[in-house]
Amino acid sequence: MARTPTTTPQAPSPTREDEVLIREIDEAVREDAVLAFLRNHGIKVLGVITLGIAGLGGYLVWDHYAEADLEKQSEALISSLDYAEQRDFATASDKAAPLLAAGNSPGARASARFMQAGAALEAGDTAKATGLYKQIADDADAPPALRDLARIRDVSINFDRMKPADVIAQLAALAKPGSPWFGSAGELVAMAHLESGNRAEAGKIFAAIAKDEDQPETLRSRARQMAGLMGVDAVVDVEKLLKDEGVTSEGDGGSNAAAE
Repeated sequence: MARTPTTTPQAPSPTREDEVLIREIDEAVREDAVLAFLRNHGIKVLGVITLGIAGLGGYLVWDHYAEADLEKQSEALISSLDYAEQRDFATASDKAAPLLAAGNSPGARASARFMQAGAALEAGDTAKATGLYKQIADDADAPPALRDLARIRDVSINFDRMKPADVIAQLAALAKPGSPWFGSAGELVAMAHLESGNRAEAGKIFAAIAKDEDQPETLRSRARQMAGLMGVDAVVDVEKLLKDEGVTSEGDGGSNAAAE
């Protein structure tokens, strides 16, 4: 009786020709898959690519014209400022006029109105300046800092014709420590309180301005004097104040006298 083989016969190794044939079949299958995908989805893919290229091109064109537009606005504003520095406010106003066009940035339009308001004040036309300041203050698209500044300028040129309560109502939010306009707005509000008979509140605001080292020294000195008139101590460092004012202490005076 013949024995059952104990080993499994191995399949013959593929020849070089077989390997080449397998690779060709594999490549053909891949090509068929790609062609089938393009037949089913090629139009969609092409559409997405086309939209992407068109969108990128549109953005680049828009960015180019937007940048060129901003450059023109900057040049017009700089030219206007140059004439304003030369005290030629009429020409400065004319140079700023193109910035009022609707397509320009809100900041550029607000700056142009400031220039024209300055020219109006120089010409003695307070009503025109007031109208321009109100336009800036009421422009919701204008930068908040410029809107606040316009409100302060409007109140400052019309202060004598306004009721103290109206001044306080318009500027109270800006007349607080920490506000970038605390000094200017605070002084106007303090004066309004003083005119309405509220000396205590006026003195409190004047003292706060005098103690605020971020404010200009001329404003602090004026506020310090006003606070003193209200009976409020607004001096933080007496020795420093005396030194700044050029006043020597008694000890220094004595030594100077002895030296003489």
